[in-house]
Amino acid sequence: MLFSFTMLPPVLVSFIYNDGARGAFALGFLVTIVTGLLIWLPVYKSRKELRLRDGFIVVVLFWTVLGMFGALPLMLYEELGLSFTDAVFESISGLTTTGATVITGLDHLPHSILYYRQQLQWLGGMGIIVLAVAILPMLGIGGMQLYRAETPGPMKDSKLTPRITETAKALWYIYLGLTILCAVSFFLAGMNIFDAIVHSFSTIAIGGFSTHDLSMGYFDSTLINIVAMVFMLLAGMNFALHFVAWRNFSIRAYIMDSEVRMYLSLLAVVSLITSLYLYFSGSIPSLSSAIEHGVFQTISIGTTTGYATTGYATWPGLLPLLLLFLSFVGGCAGSTGGGMKVIRFLLLIKQGLRELTRLVHPNAQIPVKVGNKAMPDRVVNAVWGFFSAYVGSFSIILLILMATGMDQVTAFSAVAACMNNLGPGMGDVVAHYGNVNDVAKWVLCFAMLLGRLEIFTLLVLLTPAFWRR
Repeated sequence: MLFSFTMLPPVLVSFIYNDGARGAFALGFLVTIVTGLLIWLPVYKSRKELRLRDGFIVVVLFWTVLGMFGALPLMLYEELGLSFTDAVFESISGLTTTGATVITGLDHLPHSILYYRQQLQWLGGMGIIVLAVAILPMLGIGGMQLYRAETPGPMKDSKLTPRITETAKALWYIYLGLTILCAVSFFLAGMNIFDAIVHSFSTIAIGGFSTHDLSMGYFDSTLINIVAMVFMLLAGMNFALHFVAWRNFSIRAYIMDSEVRMYLSLLAVVSLITSLYLYFSGSIPSLSSAIEHGVFQTISIGTTTGYATTGYATWPGLLPLLLLFLSFVGGCAGSTGGGMKVIRFLLLIKQGLRELTRLVHPNAQIPVKVGNKAMPDRVVNAVWGFFSAYVGSFSIILLILMATGMDQVTAFSAVAACMNNLGPGMGDVVAHYGNVNDVAKWVLCFAMLLGRLEIFTLLVLLTPAFWRR
């Protein structure tokens, strides 16, 4: 019922621009609120405490059910010509902040439709932050456990503030504040007010939807690219760190955080490789342009935003695959970024190095440390479990897509782009997913949810043990 009200702002946008799409949103609103009311009325007096397993179901239903109902306006607006499958794909892609689209001709779409797509990403991004920082720690499955083990002060607790509602509210203010700051910066950099607002939605949510087919390349502005890079970097960091930095008026939280250092170092190294390769290969003859495009695309794909200033998939040599592999690492835990998360990547490297050292010194006791804190073996084992589940799920989904007739390059990049919540892939999905068959689209919807819900949250619902009393 609350979600239905998110279909009203596009009605206002439709009135402002007189684009004729308001009827689709009004009908979508009515269907959603009536359905919600019919579900709520029989049980509105019921008051029970949520159990642990209820938490898993609520989290999964948040994205699946709202993803289905979010598709209604897109399907009801007949000029778009979207089937039920395409509308659900677009909606789930928005809410999971993946940014994979089946729609082309964005420059000619009604403003209300463009606004709604960006708003879906913004709402999904807010959901991710609250999920990662406030809810998953209670379920015992989030990457934030790793943070609490290594970070001083309030983050040693499972919540940033004593009450989860207060935590969610604090995160909401930070998220909203960054969005407003981003919108103002885009506007001052040269975007019109509509583009500035909607691109701030998808930038802070690390979603990557744009109002133009050429994405950020449409604006052809170095200043706009710099603004986007700064806010993509900020949105890819743990929002709990933004909370601590804001409360203490100090950047010490960022400097002391080993995940942020790894995150920035990785992006810096890949940016350097990309920029130099573009310049010396002759793909971009101007060094300044090579640096601009190289750094922008590295940050965009490394944070799993998916904005483009140019067609990176046509870049020479190793670059397209290098950037795609970078998306597997993704953003920091507790950010709106996708991927496996930097902290897990860091722990995998440290664990691998420990095993090599043990071959030389079999009896040595070698702790895995993040910062100055030794990680419990249970945490290290959980990361390995996550990695194996990730690789296993990726392999199965890849084989299913190839069984539907998709070629290897397209299938591999499509799974990577959807599981890492990146969006654009290579091969036939470099620009859009409109030509993908319906079975593959549903499989990729599952991949988006799998990546967004940190694998285990979704997979646990598929185990018989979960449903036994």
